[in-house]
Amino acid sequence: MANAASGMAVHDDCKLKFLELKAKRTYRYIVYKIEEKQKQVVVEKLGEPANGYEDFTASLPADECRYAVYDFDFVTEENCQKSRIFFIAWSPDTSRVRSKMIYASSKDRFKRELDGIQVELQATDPTEMGLDVFKSRVN
Repeated sequence: MANAASGMAVHDDCKLKFLELKAKRTYRYIVYKIEEKQKQVVVEKLGEPANGYEDFTASLPADECRYAVYDFDFVTEENCQKSRIFFIAWSPDTSRVRSKMIYASSKDRFKRELDGIQVELQATDPTEMGLDVFKSRVN
């Protein structure tokens, strides 16, 4: 239900789709947005398993805040195939101040709803969540 601090509810679909990404690897990524009028976080876009990192970054608006989860596959130095689930708080400099405040105040509660996040990134421009950043954070 709604959080006293930010007043944002989390739509059940947010958790269900995240569980599908985590357990069944049904999606490569999920983009979430806050519907300010309904005061809740909803799923905005689902990325198919075949989608890559470029598809993911293209799905984030250049001037609006979003939350996102990305299932990042990588190979370890021991040549093992692994994956890490990243939570990205996307808050571009060009987004509205009110929007940044709402996303910032709702982030921790929303993240707690998604059990299984392994790495968190805060990004204000694409360079802060480049593939090099992902690779440096998986170890």
